[in-house]
Amino acid sequence: MCQRYALPDQATVEREFMPSLTWWSFTPKYNVAPRQYVPAIRWHDGQSEAAMMRWGLIPSSDQTYAGESPLIVDAEAIMESPIFRKPWLESQRCILPMAGFYSWQLTNARYRQPYFVHLLDRSVFGVAAIWDRSVSEDDDVIESCSIICVPPNDLMIQIANTAGRMPAILRRKDYQSWLRGTPVAAKATLQTYNKSAMQAYPVSPRINSTVPDDLGLIRPAELTYT
Repeated sequence: MCQRYALPDQATVEREFMPSLTWWSFTPKYNVAPRQYVPAIRWHDGQSEAAMMRWGLIPSSDQTYAGESPLIVDAEAIMESPIFRKPWLESQRCILPMAGFYSWQLTNARYRQPYFVHLLDRSVFGVAAIWDRSVSEDDDVIESCSIICVPPNDLMIQIANTAGRMPAILRRKDYQSWLRGTPVAAKATLQTYNKSAMQAYPVSPRINSTVPDDLGLIRPAELTYT
């Protein structure tokens, strides 16, 4: 699962994804939290487009949606979901750039120890997401997204003490298939990432709050409780 993540600087993200059109503006963040606006890359009118979207999808089918906007969706549940089925069939797919994400381990002392998870060979990577466009009661257009999750690898199982889910990290060669391919081709890119290409280490419990946002959040820290 992914509840919080770190965002690289805009120049680094643009070198990685090389969007044709850029409508975004952002700075590095080390504590991206739900309901915030985050950078996303999508395919629109025959070219890649970089835009800001709200993390937590609000479905277009309900302009007065009052439910909890989902942050994630299981790759296997998209077609069965009344929220995600329509944007999926309409190829409303996007990529969220990340430097890494946080996961929590429940220790023997019943303490939730945060870990920072990143890739060993890529300072920025893309995570598969699905987006939708809705209109509020005040006629404000809201574009929002949810991260797609897949079965965890052994590293993530070890951290999270569970057979939960992990973000669908895309291989570079799959970026275009995810954005532009048919639903069948896009779904084939949703694979569990190789654990040997990933690293995780404990970080400060300051990440348990959404208030701090500094480089110290991703620095290794000693285990607080075991």
